[in-house]
Amino acid sequence: MKIGYRTIKTAIGAPIAISIAQLIGLTNFVSAGILTILCIQPSRKKSVLSAWHRFAACVLASLFSFVFFEFIGYNPIAVGIMLAFFIPATVLLKITPGIATSSVIILNLYSAEYMSYSFLFDQFLVILIGVGVGLLLNLYMPSLDKQLKEKQERLEKNFQIILYEIALYIKNKNENWNGKELTDSEDILQEALDLVDLDKENHLLRDQHPYYDYFIMREKQLALLGRMLPLVTKLPDKDVISEEIAEFFIKLSEAVHPGNTAIVYLNDLNNIRKKFDENSLPVTQKEFETKANLFRLLHEIEEYLILKRKFKESDVSILRKTKRTGTTS
Repeated sequence: MKIGYRTIKTAIGAPIAISIAQLIGLTNFVSAGILTILCIQPSRKKSVLSAWHRFAACVLASLFSFVFFEFIGYNPIAVGIMLAFFIPATVLLKITPGIATSSVIILNLYSAEYMSYSFLFDQFLVILIGVGVGLLLNLYMPSLDKQLKEKQERLEKNFQIILYEIALYIKNKNENWNGKELTDSEDILQEALDLVDLDKENHLLRDQHPYYDYFIMREKQLALLGRMLPLVTKLPDKDVISEEIAEFFIKLSEAVHPGNTAIVYLNDLNNIRKKFDENSLPVTQKEFETKANLFRLLHEIEEYLILKRKFKESDVSILRKTKRTGTTS
């Protein structure tokens, strides 16, 4: 069983908050630990928002409690009436996530059965310590770069297999492949994009993420690969163009990486297309359908490569510049 960072933070934060509150002699010092537990969040952005919602709701709850308990009395009816006004107020102020936290303060004030300024200040310090400790602990968030890099490597390995299996089918009509890399890639992409969203929330001042565009590009490419599969099943056997396309897919499978060399393969694809255009016009309906499917396949491959070309600056142009200047990197 793996213990997560939130569990560790909770285990550390709750006793720290209780100890601080107890050390300075606050009433209901245990409540500081409860507030810290409620404030532990999975990202820095959510932590800051959570801290604000809970702090504001607790302060508002203290004011409502003072008014309703002092004027109506310390009884269950007063609690019910107060909540009937307090909850809509949190909705209006958009601090509803703090309702559960503020209920701790409400019950503390209710059970005390008195409301002095010193006691209210006492509860204010409980709020400050509980929310503050939770916020401070959430300022540390582990880097997700290692996990994202792992997702990237797994995804590229799957793409290599998919492209190679397509080539094998075109060459030998090999049907042994079960296609599990396609569904596995979909799962990896979903997990990766969730990690990207989480990592973006851990960097409050950063709108862009270096991995976001990459995984979106791969997501679109995967959809194109899915559209290619039924087309390759309709290619003619022992055909020159089919053989060239198979070899082309093998080259693509060997060139799956984070860099951008798409321009090279777009040029190769253009040569294949020229040969395709030079072929004689179809005579029978079957020949026409075959040629149409081949045309569509070439178009899908081109879209696949264009997505990569748009993703980042071409590494081919960078290599050419490096050779001209005589520098390496």
